[in-house]
This record gives sequence, structure tokens and C-alpha cells, in this order.
Amino acid sequence: MFNFNRIFLNQQKSDNKDKETEKKNIPKHVAIICDGNGRWAKQRGLPRSFGHKAGVKPMKCITQECARTGVKILTLFAFSTENWKRDRNEVDFLMKLFVDFFREWREEIRSKGIQFHHIGLKENLPEDLLYEIELTEKVTMNNNQMIVNVALNYGGRQEVVNAVQAIAKDVQYGKLMQDDINEDTIHNYLYTKGQDDPDILIRTSGEFRVSNFLLWQLAKTQIWTTQVLWPDFKSEHLQKAFECYQPYRTI
Repeated sequence: MFNFNRIFLNQQKSDNKDKETEKKNIPKHVAIICDGNGRWAKQRGLPRSFGHKAGVKPMKCITQECARTGVKILTLFAFSTENWKRDRNEVDFLMKLFVDFFREWREEIRSKGIQFHHIGLKENLPEDLLYEIELTEKVTMNNNQMIVNVALNYGGRQEVVNAVQAIAKDVQYGKLMQDDINEDTIHNYLYTKGQDDPDILIRTSGEFRVSNFLLWQLAKTQIWTTQVLWPDFKSEHLQKAFECYQPYRTI
């Protein structure tokens, strides 16, 4: 006679094991280059501004999905230092879009225990945008469910330059000994100080370039690309990336 209780318990143990395995393979830090807004709009015969506006939704959705699946840090590349070279009207539109984004998004992430960090330069950012950024950082600073970094006015080389300058200054004033400088020292002078490096970098739109993004932090990061343009990027695409993710192992 079959012991259905035993079969059920064995199946339950197997399901729990699968869930535990799945949880272990979830990357702790996910970095995303949110690329393809302009092409998304062009394919539809629309101005680029429509693509940028459409790109706001996946920023919110992917943040929620990462928090739900147990990701601890999410870093989104939203605006690079090179993007200032774009058409003035497009840049002005983006700055206003970011202002509206933080105003709408702030209470949502605060209520869900998500801590926000801006990474990048504050120079050149409009005052109203700086206000929204700093207010969002302030009201979420005690949250501990997940960290979300938004790289805005960010450049990887500039980040390293800033770190080197700060280290040199501290050596000059005796706060740091030259012989004590190592990889950990440099890490502690980066925008992502105190955070683990990304486990996986996701780039949308089919490009394979890192585009001056987290140059120091990506040394051991797995890269996953998709042809999907950022406005069309959904939770199922994120899960596909996670399915391909393999934790880094030293050789």
C-alpha cells in the first residue's frame, strides 16, 4: 500500500530544496544599464522623450521585483556624464523627468523598506533635482530591506579619479599611510563604499559595452545582455537573467 503521507512529505522536502537552491542563486547585487529608450521611441515613430518617459515604469517594476526575490542591492544606470552632450531639449526633459520620478517614487520605496543612494556627481544637476535626490536619501536612510543606487550624472573613470584624489589628500594630511593602500582602501573611497560589488550586470538593447559604468566594481561580474529595449524590460526578463547567473568562483 502506498504511503501517500510519505510521498507528500518527500515532495514537499524536494520543493523546499528547489526553493532554497533558487534563493541561493539569486545575485546579491544586480547592476543594470538601462539602455534603449531612444530606439524604443524611434521604432514607434515617436520623439525620444516618449521613450525616456516609458523607461520610468521598468525602473519602478524592476526595483519591486528585486526586492521581492531577495536581491540586496540594485544599481540602475540612468544618466551618464557623457549624456550632457545630447540635445539641450532632451537633457532638460530628462532633468524634469527625474524630478517627477523621485517625487512619485519616494513614498513607495520608503514604505517598502528600500534605502536609496545617488551615485555620481552632484555638479551640474539642477537645484530642484538635487533637492529631490537628497530628500529621498534622507527619508529612506534607515530602511534595510534593500539598497537601490541610481547612477545619475555618473562616469566610471571620474569615480576612480575622485577616489585617487581623495586618497592622495588623506595621505598628504597624514590620515592614511601610503603603504596601507590596497584594493579595500580604494573600494572605501568609491561611491559604492560599504557595498558588495555587483554579481551580475544586465544590459538591455543588445549592446555589449560597459559604457564607463562601475569600472572598478565590475572586475568579477557576470555580464548578461538582452535584445529587449529598456521600456519593454519586465520581471520575466529579469528572471531569465537570474536563471543564467552563476556565482563567481575563483579558479
